[in-house]
Amino acid sequence: MANYYSDHPEIAFHLNHPLMERIVELKEKGYEDKEKFEDAPVDFNDAIENYKQILDITGDVAANIIEPNSEAVDLEGPHLENGRMIYASKTFENLDATRKAGLHGVSMPRRYGGLNLPNVVFSMLSEVISAADAGYQNIWSLQSCIDTLYEFGSEEQRQKYIPRVCAGETMSMDLTEPDAGSDLQRVMLKATYDEKEGCWLLNGVKRFITNGDSDIHLVLARSEEGTKDGRGLSMFIYDKRQGGVNVRHIEHKLGIHGSPTCELTYKNAKAELCGSTRLGLIKYVMSLMNGARLGIAAQSVGVEQEAYNEGLAYAKDRAQFGEKIINFPAVYDMLSRMKAKLDAGRSLLYQTARYVDIYKALEDIERDRKLTPEEKQELKKFQRLADAFTPLAKGMNSEYANQNAYDAISIHGGSGFIMEYKSQRLFRDARIFSIYEGTTQLQVVAAIRYITNGTMLNNIKEMAMAEVSEALQPLKTRVDALIPVYEEAIANVKALGNQAAQDFLARRLYDMTAELVMSLLILDDATRAPELFAKSAQVYVRMTEEDVIGKAAYIKNFQVEDLENFKAAE
Repeated sequence: MANYYSDHPEIAFHLNHPLMERIVELKEKGYEDKEKFEDAPVDFNDAIENYKQILDITGDVAANIIEPNSEAVDLEGPHLENGRMIYASKTFENLDATRKAGLHGVSMPRRYGGLNLPNVVFSMLSEVISAADAGYQNIWSLQSCIDTLYEFGSEEQRQKYIPRVCAGETMSMDLTEPDAGSDLQRVMLKATYDEKEGCWLLNGVKRFITNGDSDIHLVLARSEEGTKDGRGLSMFIYDKRQGGVNVRHIEHKLGIHGSPTCELTYKNAKAELCGSTRLGLIKYVMSLMNGARLGIAAQSVGVEQEAYNEGLAYAKDRAQFGEKIINFPAVYDMLSRMKAKLDAGRSLLYQTARYVDIYKALEDIERDRKLTPEEKQELKKFQRLADAFTPLAKGMNSEYANQNAYDAISIHGGSGFIMEYKSQRLFRDARIFSIYEGTTQLQVVAAIRYITNGTMLNNIKEMAMAEVSEALQPLKTRVDALIPVYEEAIANVKALGNQAAQDFLARRLYDMTAELVMSLLILDDATRAPELFAKSAQVYVRMTEEDVIGKAAYIKNFQVEDLENFKAAE
């Protein structure tokens, strides 16, 4: 029987990373739950076995329930009835399956009914579910909104809402408005405190809200009258049981049809303040978005895997000119690049998730006691790494998912353009990944300061100090030779002394940075598991070499005056 976890040993490999022991130790707080909860691990090895069992259950549900339902969900989609969103019929089956499997509230502490899983394991679950159906992954993974409530809400709110999410209730984050897309400072949904009701009332419209008719919403709204920027925005909790929010419209989208995208109208909807006023965008949404971006990176890796699977299976089966097409150089070049992007992108995803896990676990511990000076330094170190790596993981994997889905169609030829083949759906689903939760261009904006200030260069140099196996040393030497090329490219961009030129060239620096990071990660993976990653290391380093040298030459020969040649004709 198929299993979307155990069929791909590359996923389990990442549970063996050296940082995992520290992550589990921090997440389990010295395994204090073992005396209170039967399912709590007693030591590191027990925790890893628990993770593997949960992943195996998820892999089974994904392969044998969610994936077989995916085509029907894509064809039916959600619909609108009397101001309410109704899921596609098979989506209800998916929700029932993941609830019965206990796959909700997975990141939450056990005292609230959660599984206390680290982010890296949550990302693995997201990848597996996305490979089965990226649209359903959206609905399921929005449970991660509860992390923001857990971090910034009161204990009363935690006890009120977290057990409901752990039991399988759904969530959404209501941020975007018709006049406030990526520019969330322009949000105008009004929040007014009503003394008589003893609560906040929300009025206005939200647009492009994923899973917008969910049970529990986190809502960004303007609480400070007369303000027009982010300092007037606060975060609120809206409970569907209270009423006051209706679905006005469900968007008809290119892909991820099972994931409802709603326009909502708020009319005196009762809500609770989450955290403090004025920090909604400045602090809480930034935390929420970083988690969401890692979720999209995991969603992207799942589709990268499924697109590769579809392309590989078709190439093995399809014969032309008396030979299987997998033996044609043009085809196995595409397949080898698809696999290399998948393996390198997955490695970047899980490395980023590990960085997030360490600093988030230390922040959680800090709620109960003061951190030692060493722990404070560890928190700062891994928070900086997480902030620098998250936009790389989201941006690159969302682009790789699009590229792999595109190539899967190319391998299928004309059949790939036919609706009966899955590759067309993967292509349609993947297109949104590099748009929502911040376009790739916005990921470049988020990452570029870490590139131009030398942070990522120092990270790359530190990563390059790691030993690789003797068989991989020639590849490592080639990557080492690219680092000064990259360093010179950064210096050349800064030397232009022109902000517009730096913004224009930023994407090239971003790509070079991510590709060097992923080359070093895949070399480390191939050193520890050559049977899984040696071929991908060979292919990915060559791709990086090709790209870094080309982009460096472009930057070296660029002049500020060249910008005029690229401006759109008036």
